[in-house]
Formats: sequence, C-alpha cells, structure tokens
Amino acid sequence: MTALDRIAVLSGRGKTGQAVVGAVRSRGHSAYEVGRSDTGDLAGVLAGCRAVYIMAPNMYRDEPAFTAAVLEAAHVNGITRIVYHSVAAPYAPAMPHHVGKAESEDLVRRSGTRWTILQPCAYIQNFIAGIRAGSIEVAYDLDQRFGLVDVHDVGEAAAVALTGDDHIGASYELGGPDLVSVRDVSRIATGVLGREIGARRIDAAQWAQGPGASLGQRERDWLMAMFDYYDKYGFPAGGQSLQAVIGRRTRSVEDVLRNDVA
Repeated sequence: MTALDRIAVLSGRGKTGQAVVGAVRSRGHSAYEVGRSDTGDLAGVLAGCRAVYIMAPNMYRDEPAFTAAVLEAAHVNGITRIVYHSVAAPYAPAMPHHVGKAESEDLVRRSGTRWTILQPCAYIQNFIAGIRAGSIEVAYDLDQRFGLVDVHDVGEAAAVALTGDDHIGASYELGGPDLVSVRDVSRIATGVLGREIGARRIDAAQWAQGPGASLGQRERDWLMAMFDYYDKYGFPAGGQSLQAVIGRRTRSVEDVLRNDVA
C-alpha cells in the first residue's frame, strides 16, 4: 500500500477510532473517519477507499449484520484489504456482544478479502475517569486479573495492519505487558499521582441504578453479563502479539498514567 491511500475507519470518531486514525495519519496515509451517522449509504461512504477498518459501535445490537453490510459495500467498491476490530475471547457464550464478534470474525474469514483480525483486551484508559475522581468503582471482583492494554498501542497495531501486507490472514490477541487487577491499578495510580486512589466494588444492582441507568435495557443487560463474567474469571489476555506487531515494548498501566494523567 502506498502513501496517501485512503483508509476508512468505521466508528472513527470514538476513543478507539481516533487512536486508529491518528496512527494511520502518522504513517503518511489518509484516514477517513466514518461515524454512525455516515453509515446509511455504506457503498457511497467507502467509494475511493483502499482499505477498511471495520469497527461496530460499542455494544451494537447486531454486529454480524453490520459487518456483513460493510463487507458487501467493500466488495461493491473493489476493496479487498480489511482489518476487523474484534475482542479478546470472542467466543465467550456468557457475553452476548462477544459472541456477535465471533460470528463477525467468521464472516470476515469467509469474505474472500485480505483480512487481519485484532482482538484487544479492555483499555487502561477506561479507568482514567475514576482515577481522576479519586476512586475506581467496578461491579466485579477487585482482585481478578486483566490484560489491560493502551488504546494508542491498539491504534498503532491497526495502522500497521492497514498499511502493510505482513499481517494478512492473522488474528492477534492484543493484551498489555502485565496482568493486573483493579486493585493493582488503584495502587499504581496512588504511586504515580502521590495521592490515595481508592478501589471499590459496587453490586450490579447499584451499577444498574447509577452509571447504567441511562442505557437501554439490552445494553444494560449485556454489560451486566460482562461484569458477571469478569467477576468469575477476570479477562486475561496475552501481550506478546501486540509487542511483535508494533515492534516495541507496549505501554503499561504506569506508563499510561504517567503520560496521560500525571
């Protein structure tokens, strides 16, 4: 792929999308941000593009249908380079949104395109708002372990896959450099910021009546199923694939907090 080829990034105006867009542009390519309001005419939206980053809106009601529509629009436009944004542990039957990504992965694999699949873990950045407020509150076990990853590292991996041919036909689980718990995150944040950052578990009903109250019933139910999974099993994910793809050490919780918060 040559410089300045136009690359469409679906859901390109959100946190992950902006990380992908920034990384693509830093490599000298043109990144086209496709928002939710732009997807009414996907064939028209993708016209003139040479590659597509398929990322559905968070907790999308029917991700396989969304993915199928993007793949069809890509086919109409002769686009064969696809990178799909999945999730670590895509086939986890207890989490409906993960299963939707597993089904979408199957569509991508059978699409006849030159595809790469990225499977990121939960982001370190998800905890920054709580850290700034002085306390991280979650509806699951504070001591379960996660492969928390930096969203900008994920964006860089996406850009590498979109702008080169070395990762065609590959699926990569993208975790951070360490397995950490929420309690670990609060301890690290306390050390970095020099003030006490707490960690508190709230029950699911309390979450549903508080932070989850503004969500629709389906989204709330899906998130509560995810919290229940996290509570029982955590969400570990390996970090070696991401490091290999971007060619450097990935950023840890401490790295992110020192650079993005402190």
